[in-house]
Amino acid sequence: MHHYSMLDLAPVPEGADVATALADTIDLARHAENLGYHRFWLAEHHNMPGIASAATSVVIGQVAAATRKIRVGAGGIMLPNHAPLMVAEQFGTLATLFPGRIDLGLGRAPGTDMATARALRRHMDAGDSFPQDVVELLQYLDDTPDGAKVRAVPGQGTHVPVWILGSSLFGAQLAAHLGLPYAFASHFAPAMLEQALATYRATFRPSKWLAKPYAVVAANVFAADTDAEAEFLQSSHILSFARLRKGDPGKLPYPVADVGAEISAPLLAQVKQALACSATGSRDTVRQQLARIVELYRPDELIVTGMIHDPEARRKSFAIAAEVLDGLITHDQAAE
Repeated sequence: MHHYSMLDLAPVPEGADVATALADTIDLARHAENLGYHRFWLAEHHNMPGIASAATSVVIGQVAAATRKIRVGAGGIMLPNHAPLMVAEQFGTLATLFPGRIDLGLGRAPGTDMATARALRRHMDAGDSFPQDVVELLQYLDDTPDGAKVRAVPGQGTHVPVWILGSSLFGAQLAAHLGLPYAFASHFAPAMLEQALATYRATFRPSKWLAKPYAVVAANVFAADTDAEAEFLQSSHILSFARLRKGDPGKLPYPVADVGAEISAPLLAQVKQALACSATGSRDTVRQQLARIVELYRPDELIVTGMIHDPEARRKSFAIAAEVLDGLITHDQAAE
């Protein structure tokens, strides 16, 4: 493993508002940079009261402006919601303002419910144009040939690194076919992680963007002084995910002592299965669990996330995780 990074959803906790959530995200990014995290990614979600990063490129700009060297990017932009040219212009602008620090991860899902997807797109195409849209976007960020009628300005020639995100074999196959880095959403959909990584690595075709496969695995981390405290902190994430599964998304709930009393047993089992790629506990417990994830999946990079209600407890959790992950870095291999 070459790097460890952080994914933040700019959570809006119960008892707080969007302004507080965004301020906490910027503070967390500074914290991540000081702790040695390689990149700080934000994700596009819409119509969710508990997530403040809907205007993802805008938040990325604020985070990049508030930090000095950490890479900042999207994990990801949901490309079906946008024209590729507009995404190229947005991220080309970011790359021009913050050269060498911007990443662009692309997802195929809408990042919301279907009614909101219609509101975002105004129309719903029957076909899946994601592969074609990715190729079009890559062209806008590349060196534009003379005579091109459409250019991304800013954007052309910025060569913003483009990633394919996924939770199934589709993204793995596309990333391998195009020769792009790949990040798997194992923090909420781990079922096909092993198969997707194997597919990506076995079928990867070297490209002008990447010479060999580069795979990122995502994991949840809830770290504290004791296992019991960490499990208490994790309860907010479990409750939030359960409410989303029931079609009732809201702000990030306060933690509870007995999460089983709040959620039916069948739903709790589903949620725990979805969040299985997690490390929860004290420093020693988290070290064992993260080392196991790295041993099983051999990621080039591990990106961690964790929806914790109290911002101070969240910062402490990521500090413990950074200490543990630094010990899992392979320093004698060439990094991405």
